[in-house]
Amino acid sequence: MYYIATFYSHFGAIRFKKESANINSPQLMPVPRRLSSSCGTCVRFSVSGEFSFSDIIVDDELEQIVRETANGYERIYQSKV
Repeated sequence: MYYIATFYSHFGAIRFKKESANINSPQLMPVPRRLSSSCGTCVRFSVSGEFSFSDIIVDDELEQIVRETANGYERIYQSKV
């Protein structure tokens, strides 16, 4: 299963890609048009097994995380900022 994380800054996206443990195949890419983002850069990644927020860095730079589905995207995390 693939997920997309969007960020408030490019720095947040790059840091997430470098420092998050237990994510597979992280790729920096432009944010898909269906999703909005402050900086325009996202990280697409997969995880093995069930998704857990303890496996990733959640900080002030993370805007949202969505799961890719057959019908588009399903939001699973939204920043409270």
